[in-house]
Amino acid sequence: MSIAPPTLGIRGGTSNDQLRRYNLSMVMTMLHHAGGCSRAELTRRTGLNRSTIAALVAELSELGMVYEGEPESAVGRVGRPSLQVFPNPGIAAISVNPDIDAITVGLVGLGGEVIRRIRFDTARVPTVHETVNAVKAIVDGMRGEIDKSYRIAGVGVAVPGLVNASDGRVLVAPHLGWRDAGLASALQKALGYTVYAGNDASLGAIAESLFGVAQDIDDLVYLNGSASGIGGGLIIGGAPLRGTSGYAGELGHTLVNSVGSRCHCGRIGCLETEVSLARLLAVLGLPRADQDELDIALGVSRDPAVMAEVRRQIDLLSEAISNFVNMFDPEMVILGGFLGSLLSVGRERLADAVSVRSMSSVGHTVVIERTSLGSRLLMVGAAELAFAGLLDDPAGFVRTRAAARSHRS
Repeated sequence: MSIAPPTLGIRGGTSNDQLRRYNLSMVMTMLHHAGGCSRAELTRRTGLNRSTIAALVAELSELGMVYEGEPESAVGRVGRPSLQVFPNPGIAAISVNPDIDAITVGLVGLGGEVIRRIRFDTARVPTVHETVNAVKAIVDGMRGEIDKSYRIAGVGVAVPGLVNASDGRVLVAPHLGWRDAGLASALQKALGYTVYAGNDASLGAIAESLFGVAQDIDDLVYLNGSASGIGGGLIIGGAPLRGTSGYAGELGHTLVNSVGSRCHCGRIGCLETEVSLARLLAVLGLPRADQDELDIALGVSRDPAVMAEVRRQIDLLSEAISNFVNMFDPEMVILGGFLGSLLSVGRERLADAVSVRSMSSVGHTVVIERTSLGSRLLMVGAAELAFAGLLDDPAGFVRTRAAARSHRS
């Protein structure tokens, strides 16, 4: 996926100052998404001259955003390798993903590295208040490590529901039973960090396109399957498809079975009702399972009832994917969560069914892949929300944080 140009909301200042801030943003964004590259590569990719790149790298280094060092692949090689510019992983974001059976909290460094990931299993579907308390307890447990080694850019929350991106308010998260919930503001008060929230599947699509299997793919459909149901994220023409109010991607409510079960939305036979983790766990006889455990269970099972349910879900999933392929003509369809587990045990069946039912075979064959980020996916995606302001204006971000610390002291 191509890196989108920065969207700086710069007001005032000279044109040279604005250009410098724009270039700082462009270079910092490139380093963050690439995980590091040489000055020569930055020169080639940005089109800026070497002296300008040298000045920008020097300023980002002074700001504590980047550092230079030898690439790990250079160890043992003959000759002096080119120094690489790396994003500073000591600048980190806290990621949060509430679901009906667990609350997951992560610490993600610049460059997309998941430093820490803690899953707190819940005995019942958590309320907003219980979610805030659990996240605060987990973060408080990491305070020593955070205060010693990291600067926190903010908190990003991946919510299985509709979220108002402007204020982080959860309009509706049906499986969680949340409506008009001020999750971001409550977390911000509890943690003392700026908090941003977004739809989990949309954030997953962004993470996979920037750091995963869909890098350099400009048109993709991402489907995430979790205990909460199925959500979707769309990248079209290299940019996330958000819709008028930012709610595009409710792909889990695509009709796949006109005589199926009633969905919580009131319709009959929605994708997330017919293709579900709960149905898989029921035939496997498991009360719950994370992604790795589900992979193992499906991979070793020879139970005819399990195989029949897997085939049924794959066939219905292929119906939905075919519709998405016909509508959006993507180059790739990416499956996350338990949908990735279904792909692993039924790739050929799913691919053949999609090929027969969609129009993609006329022009090209759509590639169906599993997320490469796995359980890290939503941690990385949520962190992008928290890193956005830093990437947009690195110098301004540092100045704002310094002023805030000075004011508190």
